[in-house]
Amino acid sequence: MADQVQPATPAVPQGDASFTENNAGRKGRFPARGEPVITGINRIGLWSLYIKEVRRFLKVQTQTIWAPGVSTFLFLVIFTVAMGREGREVLGVNFATFVAPGLIVMGMMQNAFANSSFSLLSGKIQGTIIDLLMPPLSESELMGGIVAAAVTRAIFVGGAVALAMAFYPGVDLSLAHPWAVVWFGLMGAVMLSLLGLLASIWAEKFDHNAAVSNFVIAPLSLLSGTFYLIDNLAPVFQTISRLNPFFYVISGFRFGFLGKSDIGDTNEAVVNGAIGLGIFNLLLAFAVYRVLKSGWKIRN
Repeated sequence: MADQVQPATPAVPQGDASFTENNAGRKGRFPARGEPVITGINRIGLWSLYIKEVRRFLKVQTQTIWAPGVSTFLFLVIFTVAMGREGREVLGVNFATFVAPGLIVMGMMQNAFANSSFSLLSGKIQGTIIDLLMPPLSESELMGGIVAAAVTRAIFVGGAVALAMAFYPGVDLSLAHPWAVVWFGLMGAVMLSLLGLLASIWAEKFDHNAAVSNFVIAPLSLLSGTFYLIDNLAPVFQTISRLNPFFYVISGFRFGFLGKSDIGDTNEAVVNGAIGLGIFNLLLAFAVYRVLKSGWKIRN
């Protein structure tokens, strides 16, 4: 009887067989495709992004920290010479002491905006934004790392400006309410960091970003009571000033040094302003998060 011929079994290439065996061995150890591997907060990624952003502005600290400190200090010199003659006093202190806190926090806010507005915009223009979008970072972590770095730069600039002003004749930087200095300084830096991040998402070139800085940020900061009391304005302009969130940052920060401000001379009035500013920042942060989540002008 002739032997029965068995059908030949297709030969499996050695590479395919090894691949199958490896996958079989790995089954159960790796999550399914599309299932997130990192759960919760990606602390390593968030810290890496923060350090990257901080090192970026520290590499050119002469331009990013000391130069803004010098330019803000020159504001103090010019305005005190022009308006501080004959022992002029505002809120019971000499003009230099009155204007110094506003200039410090104004420098902090403007540099927080400059730092956060550069991150995404430079990546979009240079084609390196993929380095921010590809890592396993959520939108909130991306926003948190960029904002935290911008706040860090704001603190450095504020310290540089305060150091220079401390040696200027007639300036007294004694603290009356340290909590107000910390809170309003941080809230002002966070607010401008978020605005800078939003501007960098919208902008398509550096000219767009400069337009926001020159026509929105600079006027709002200079017309917020930095160099004057809003009580000296007409009622309609007082109302407009009180709708400007920059006004509460500068006046609240000044309250921390002088114990007096346009908001009010009592803790209750300033605390109400502090709470309102905190709520405004939460709403702004949510808006920026939603824009990042949508991928508008980033992924599209």
